[in-house]
Amino acid sequence: MAIVFDSISEGDALPSLTKPEITQLQLIKYAGASGDFNPIHTIPDKAREAGLEGTIVHGMLIMGILGQMVSGWAGVVNVVKFGVSFKAITRPGDILSAKGTVKRKYEENGRKFLDCALYVEDANGEIKIEGKATVLAV
Repeated sequence: MAIVFDSISEGDALPSLTKPEITQLQLIKYAGASGDFNPIHTIPDKAREAGLEGTIVHGMLIMGILGQMVSGWAGVVNVVKFGVSFKAITRPGDILSAKGTVKRKYEENGRKFLDCALYVEDANGEIKIEGKATVLAV
């Protein structure tokens, strides 16, 4: 899959991705897959002992949702840069949507690139992470 440079304009929205409600079981499975067994993600009592209202979602899980959206649109081999900043805590029960916009089109050394502004928000519109990606186009 590749994005056709001439079919994209600055300001175009990327296809969004909305995931089902995050569950406590998903956090436990993610802990096993990632190796991040910090109990604030998996054990509600331990999270409360740490001063939280309950368990919180792994930041990298949310980053993965954003990465899934970008790579699903551009193709994983065409994502040449990707990074995020974490903005707010996500909890089990949240429904997250990954979204983005093409901010800049340019050519460099005979290659065509798109710089994109990205974010993940919950159903209430609270931004959980913001990010940037550069993708290669044809």
